[in-house]
Amino acid sequence: MKNKPQNASQRAMSTTGYAYAFLLILQTILIGVNAENRIQQGDSTIEVLMWMINQYIPVLKQASSFQEKQKKSLLPSHRRSKDK
Repeated sequence: MKNKPQNASQRAMSTTGYAYAFLLILQTILIGVNAENRIQQGDSTIEVLMWMINQYIPVLKQASSFQEKQKKSLLPSHRRSKDK
């Protein structure tokens, strides 16, 4: 089964999506590394866990926001105007 050919804006959105996903994954990994360093420096596990949760909230908001933008951009133009 062949994939449908994509137009330029869909390919750009797909590439942007992959780049954004990669950056969010990288940010998540860096939070984990930083948390491990904090534990090794003597911070309590509970403090580090609370810190990590506070760091992950903006990451989750960014991912959700990007997902919503992607969904809206994939809607046909006549449906987008009704959603506003």
